[in-house]
Amino acid sequence: FSRDWAQARFRFREPHSNLAYALEADKGGTRAILMAVQGNIIKYLLFVRNTEYTHLERLCKISQKEQGEALAAALADSLWAAGEGREATICLISAATHFNPTTDYKADNFTERIQLFNFFEKAAAQKFIFDHINCFKSEGGKGLILFLYSLLFSRTLER
Repeated sequence: FSRDWAQARFRFREPHSNLAYALEADKGGTRAILMAVQGNIIKYLLFVRNTEYTHLERLCKISQKEQGEALAAALADSLWAAGEGREATICLISAATHFNPTTDYKADNFTERIQLFNFFEKAAAQKFIFDHINCFKSEGGKGLILFLYSLLFSRTLER
């Protein structure tokens, strides 16, 4: 992965601002994934989340916690769709190495540390993502790569 991909993460605008619902997107190849997730965030905030706010206020009056909930819902929705509504696989980074590099694979100190978590209920996947939301949002956490790997494993390599 390029440096842009390695640094890419899910980053919202300031909470309680007019753009509190919006993800920040840098230039480069990661923008397409961010915009796809952004669409699911808006769908969740407008049509799924229960709130007393109406219309566009539903997007702007959100806290940092609500941003995390929206992101978790959006990621889970995408992964659940990739798993054809039957399963989702979520990838996180662990301290341990899970396989040793071979001559056909160049170690990147990331891929070999990925741990897979399988879910057969969308709500359970969403809760797990919310509980680990900082893995996708934190600087240096490679959040977009984790999500991309999660999409690939949710879809399965056969499909």
